[in-house]
Amino acid sequence: MTQFEFDRPQRFVAGTVGQPGEREFYLQARNDVEIVSVALDKEQVRVLAERVDALLNHVLEATGASAAIPAMHLGSDDLGPLEVPIESAFQVQMLSITWDSAKECVTIEASSEEEGSLTVHLSGFQARAFAHRAVAVVSAGRKPCPICSQPLDPRGHLCPRANGYRRR
Repeated sequence: MTQFEFDRPQRFVAGTVGQPGEREFYLQARNDVEIVSVALDKEQVRVLAERVDALLNHVLEATGASAAIPAMHLGSDDLGPLEVPIESAFQVQMLSITWDSAKECVTIEASSEEEGSLTVHLSGFQARAFAHRAVAVVSAGRKPCPICSQPLDPRGHLCPRANGYRRR
């Protein structure tokens, strides 16, 4: 079982490979000597971003805004693609996030029962930036149908609420 650990990495992002509707989602951490990518589902990325933001907001409220956490994302977006090579170390099965008050950092652990784990310790600024990018990555997919809210396929969409008529 391989274990990877990054303490305030140079880069920690969620990203994708492929076209909308066929995208593969990854978490990728990089420091001076190592790049690690792990595969996960779109919904896992969405929930992780949501929970990281919620955790940061809770810590801000609980500490009376004394923790080194920005109240919101402060510019400086990392919009670059995932770094190559993109070779998944494992498929994420479980995610956990915690706040370490002694180190003032968010710890994200992505793991697979049999294949390994990736543990990343992020500053409040890094965590807020990660969540901001992850939300953008998830929402960059296919647009939802205005009638049924299911994703629109570029080749057309058989809308159940439009009685099966093809929508574009």
